Amino acid sequence: MKRIAVILARGGSKRLPRKNILDFFGKPLVAWTIAAAIDSGRFSRVLVSTDDEEIASVARGFGAEVPFLRKAAVDDHSPASEATLVALEQAESHWGEQFDVVVQLMANCPLRGAPEIRAALEQFENNGFHPLISCFRFGWMNPWWAVSLNDEGQPSYLFEDALNARSQDLPALFCPTGAIWVARTETLRAAKSFRAPGHRFFPIDWISAVDIDDDADMTFAKACYLLKTT
Repeated sequence: MKRIAVILARGGSKRLPRKNILDFFGKPLVAWTIAAAIDSGRFSRVLVSTDDEEIASVARGFGAEVPFLRKAAVDDHSPASEATLVALEQAESHWGEQFDVVVQLMANCPLRGAPEIRAALEQFENNGFHPLISCFRFGWMNPWWAVSLNDEGQPSYLFEDALNARSQDLPALFCPTGAIWVARTETLRAAKSFRAPGHRFFPIDWISAVDIDDDADMTFAKACYLLKTT
């Protein structure tokens, strides 16, 4: 099967400006995802899709293909799936190739590596080619006890029936992460989303699942990197 990795890395991040090329332990953030995709050995093309020429230049320097800038879906409100579809359309037009499988990799997930990508693709291909979305299991933060608060601090419990249960007796809950999203290209085009009918979740380690959106996330990711490598 012909697979393409689409690494989304737009230039207009507002919560953490120039996020995708900030230094992360000696390399730009996007370089970690490029390396994971290339090292996985599973892709015909590793494409960085960006609207920013500086990010494009950095990505090329670390081995990604960036033959064009993304022409649409580059604002704060466009879903990632839409951006990937735009990139896929441009890629197939530019190279004159058709891809069977697209893997969306967010540039702000530097701790997901080649082993996780290979494992996700193995599950995807061995279990019916259902769209696959990476996730991680909630740990010490017990989501069954989650509340929303009004302006006066009064809680509204999301799961009132779980309040009197022991945490170890409650079923595990999982949260999606942008680390690895996989689909057949025809499925993604038809549904315009990786959350197509029949999609599945693929649990990965919580450290590998970390994504970075603001300064606090960057600090947390750096701590996780040190935890993972020492």
